[in-house]
Amino acid sequence: MILRAEFTTEPFEGEGEPPAHAVAARDCLLAAGLEPEFGPLGTSITGEREQLLPALAAVMETVLSTGANRITLQVTVGDADDDRV
Repeated sequence: MILRAEFTTEPFEGEGEPPAHAVAARDCLLAAGLEPEFGPLGTSITGEREQLLPALAAVMETVLSTGANRITLQVTVGDADDDRV
């Protein structure tokens, strides 16, 4: 089953370099063999359920350990371009 996850971590730090917790989330997903779409307002990732769910659990641990005080997560079944959702 394909899942698409989109999440943001806070606090936001405005313009400039992304906060450490956002970079840590991206790096955690890369280490899990996934290819996140990393942007200024959040991160999105698509993958197989068996790979993505454990990676998201690791992201939650990582961002909380690196200064995040809020995580907003949305998970959708299917790819973003998939009308079967």
